[in-house]
Amino acid sequence: MSVLAQESRGRTTPLAWLLVLGIVLAALNLRTAVTSVGPLLDQLAGALGMSSVGTGLLTTLPVLAFAGVGAVTPALARRIGEHRLLLLALVTLGAGLLIRSLVDSAPVFLLSSAVALSGGAVGNVLIPTLIKRHFPARTGIMTTVYTTALAAGTMLAAAATVPIERASGDWHIALGVWAALAAVAAIPWLALLRSEPERDTAGGDAGLRRMLRSKLAWMIAIYFGTQAMIAYIMFGWLATILVDGGYTTSQAGLILGVFTALNIPVSIVVPMVASRFRDQRPVVVGLVAFYTAGFLGLWIGPVSWAPAWVLFIAVGMGSFPLALMMLGLRTRTPETTAALSAFGQSAGYLIAGAGPLLVGVLHQLAGGWSLPYTLIFAVLVAQLLTGLYAGRDRFLEDGE
Repeated sequence: MSVLAQESRGRTTPLAWLLVLGIVLAALNLRTAVTSVGPLLDQLAGALGMSSVGTGLLTTLPVLAFAGVGAVTPALARRIGEHRLLLLALVTLGAGLLIRSLVDSAPVFLLSSAVALSGGAVGNVLIPTLIKRHFPARTGIMTTVYTTALAAGTMLAAAATVPIERASGDWHIALGVWAALAAVAAIPWLALLRSEPERDTAGGDAGLRRMLRSKLAWMIAIYFGTQAMIAYIMFGWLATILVDGGYTTSQAGLILGVFTALNIPVSIVVPMVASRFRDQRPVVVGLVAFYTAGFLGLWIGPVSWAPAWVLFIAVGMGSFPLALMMLGLRTRTPETTAALSAFGQSAGYLIAGAGPLLVGVLHQLAGGWSLPYTLIFAVLVAQLLTGLYAGRDRFLEDGE
């Protein structure tokens, strides 16, 4: 157990509050490299002379980074230390964001984006581990804090990048702002270097082998992958679905913006509710029910009710904070949490990455949305089945 965790047992110390601040600031940054690019994608492609292959690679890089770099994060943490590694991840994130905001070369922009995303990928895996290590009795509360900050950072970068670009008249400035936010996030972790937890330097491969043999680890990974796939599909295709249903581009954009903003209250409420129970299966079922109602409404319901259907789907998106909670709730030790976080998120993002592409292919084949919705409901069935297994009160260390 770390010094910080020991001090925090009796009362909330200043060092504990510093750790909370560090987690919040780090979480605000983990998606800025992704969501700051989307609103300016067409402009960036024109300014950098980026081909369609380049833009396709740019939109695929998050999945590759989250899956690939996330998988090696526990080994890096054992070698470097968790606090040091998160500080290094934030510096790497900020450096990548800064470099790409200064260049006018498509290859360098792609490379620096990969660097930034690698820093974010490390944070994805490390923060659930740090929550388990330092706040073992407050996993639900701290997951709420983490996922809320993550959702806020995601929305902030998506919503503010274009206004900053219009105010400054320069996309370089609009993207460079997020490097400054990463620099601010690194400050608490400089102070937290003094409270670096003791490292378990043995058995990285053993942790991976345990995950590969564990049915529970696979169920959590697939659950994580199904929720991420639905999210990617919604962020990539919701506007198109709404426009095809008769909404204008501006109306569809507004609904998509509201949908994104709803992730914040959902990220607050779902972990708070789920943490009240040792068994999360009722929450799994409830979230899938909201998803089902929303997607059925979008598919066959009145088009004028689309905002209501999107609201139902936004509630269903609470499966993301629930999946992150399971990484800590289904493990007993920070080391196992780290291994499960790396395995679950890496495998999950690989599963999720195929979703938007499959929707595009099926939409083209069918000339409509019947096949994509069929795919979505198949994914929801998988989410329900894996969530019912993963949500039961059990621990991976017990041989599950």
